[in-house]
Amino acid sequence: MSARQLPIILALGTTQTLAWASSYYLPAVLADPIARDLGIAPNWIFAAFSASLVLSALLGPRIGRQIDLVGGRSVLSISNLTLAAGLVLLGLTQSIPLLLLAWLFLGIGMGYGLYDAAFGALGRIYGEAARRPITGITLMAGFASTVGWPLSAWGLETIGWRDTCFAWAAAHLLIGLPLNWLMLPPVPGAKAAAANAVKPHIPIDRPMILLAFAFATAWTVTGAMAAHFPRILEAAGATPVQAIAAGALIGPAQVGARVIEAWLLSRYHPLLSTELACLGHPIGAAIVAIAGGGAASVFALCHGAGNGILTISRGTLPLAIFGAQNYAYRLGIIGAPARMAQAAAPLLFGLLLDHMGSGILIVSSALSLAALGALLLLRQKRVSPQ
Repeated sequence: MSARQLPIILALGTTQTLAWASSYYLPAVLADPIARDLGIAPNWIFAAFSASLVLSALLGPRIGRQIDLVGGRSVLSISNLTLAAGLVLLGLTQSIPLLLLAWLFLGIGMGYGLYDAAFGALGRIYGEAARRPITGITLMAGFASTVGWPLSAWGLETIGWRDTCFAWAAAHLLIGLPLNWLMLPPVPGAKAAAANAVKPHIPIDRPMILLAFAFATAWTVTGAMAAHFPRILEAAGATPVQAIAAGALIGPAQVGARVIEAWLLSRYHPLLSTELACLGHPIGAAIVAIAGGGAASVFALCHGAGNGILTISRGTLPLAIFGAQNYAYRLGIIGAPARMAQAAAPLLFGLLLDHMGSGILIVSSALSLAALGALLLLRQKRVSPQ
């Protein structure tokens, strides 16, 4: 990546780490203490979280279209304000209605501020040359769980879950908002473009359907593991200490795989790296099934490596196949089923986990292999946008 790209990559990498750590990865640590404090079942928290992901999925195409027109500066800055508002409401919540309202704001903030929006912003800036910047920000944000889970756990132990939410909100206002607003370039003529814009027609053809299916099944697994990874490992025989230690390896594994993607696999079509990534989770699950909970760290490394490359592919594969025209809007359409699947995953896998225990890894592995099957049906050539 060039010296001119580096400041934007560092800024977006930092704000993406903050956004993921303070929203998507929050329930894994805070769901149980919030539920105990409010006197409700933890599944209420995961249900609210799932609803917020559905909302972010519904907003995806509209947000992508906005980024295509005016760039990502204002969109990502709005995400910081909305996420901060949601976190403050979550810290103040005393009832289920206020809890749902907090996750409503967090869902809007995730729609405006997570990877699809950041990838779209980079596509708007760099066009078809956005593959390396996309990889760059995911190298940094791959540490979101590694940073977010320990910080949230430390906050829970030292200042309580409410003040932890307030602290994350302050980080959005003091760190995320200035970085997104000051470091992302404004788009010349954005107001005129938005005023005269005509909604493009993007056909939902075979490649679009296959990509949407592949990402939906793969990100179902991602959503389930983000919410339940320690519990699944404990069901497989790992101790709580082993489960937490293994979970901390996911971030480094994601980043390590992304380094390999940038260094070695970037010379190939991103379809190849995406197919290889779909094998990571099933391989890790098979090792745990054979060796038991003592292999928890190996499973975390395999799952994290696959997930790390899949995250890049979510931005680079549509760009390679369809090109830069209407990229963010197309990304929103392709990503909507994935976000909805992610939304259902924490609640559904939570219910399945109660009945299946570690056998749930059969379900997650089957989903990963289904994604691989869809990718194998894709042709490795660019499809011209219509």
